[in-house]
Amino acid sequence: MSSFIQRLIAVLGLIAMVMAGYFWVARPYQLHWGATEEEISASMPGDEREPDPDFFATRAITIQGTPQGIWPWLIQMGHGRAGFYAYDLLENVGSERGMASAEQILPELQNFKVGDVVPISAVAAMEFYAIEPNHYLIWAGIEDSSSFLWSLQPLDATHTRLISRFRWSYDLTQPQELPLQGITEFADHLAVRKILEGVKDRVEGAIEPRAIQNTELALFLISAFTFAASLILLLVRPPGAAQWFAGLVAGVGWLLTWYAPLPLWSGIVIAALALFLLGYLTHYRS
Repeated sequence: MSSFIQRLIAVLGLIAMVMAGYFWVARPYQLHWGATEEEISASMPGDEREPDPDFFATRAITIQGTPQGIWPWLIQMGHGRAGFYAYDLLENVGSERGMASAEQILPELQNFKVGDVVPISAVAAMEFYAIEPNHYLIWAGIEDSSSFLWSLQPLDATHTRLISRFRWSYDLTQPQELPLQGITEFADHLAVRKILEGVKDRVEGAIEPRAIQNTELALFLISAFTFAASLILLLVRPPGAAQWFAGLVAGVGWLLTWYAPLPLWSGIVIAALALFLLGYLTHYRS
């Protein structure tokens, strides 16, 4: 067996193990972040647009506030509008309102109607499919049947559940869309989770410092880069058990950083370990 075939088998085996962890543990967790079993199984507005989606995510968070107090923050979201209250460095690139998401309700962005466009980024958009003030709004794909629901369900006089539901199916006949579909599969929850938390922070009057979201974003990029680099090094270097194990640790570090409910300091430790492993893989000789 040639050295290249051995290296290729080692890389494919490593990818298979990490992807098994993703599909069996990380993916089910990220598709249902914060949601109860009742919320996951409940029928919700917009479900009819994509009855049998490939990607079906229901996520939720409890906010100390009323639907009336939360609604204005939802209706004004969008690229070039109030932003998404999440990772501004990534999501607000090219926004005419600047890089920072709004930290107050903007009266000029409160009056949208069904059919209006919702810019998602500088190059992508959805549209308002349904608007029920203080109850729910639905963004829908302009050229596909996807739907993104934001639903407000009061728990009591002072607490409300904010529920997001995303229904979407892959289109493998459009190769130019594959990068976006990959980003949606593996990274959609990072944005949605942060949006839910960002809305909560604004309603409750405790907005997270931008330095924290930037640090989190950096950790996500470092862990993904380290895992990808470890695969490349395994492919181009002579195979070795220690080198392969270091790559596996880098893959687990990526899964933990992206999908586990870890505090920020844990992510920093994992990122530091990932960088150490990358240095080890770079200089390792079997």
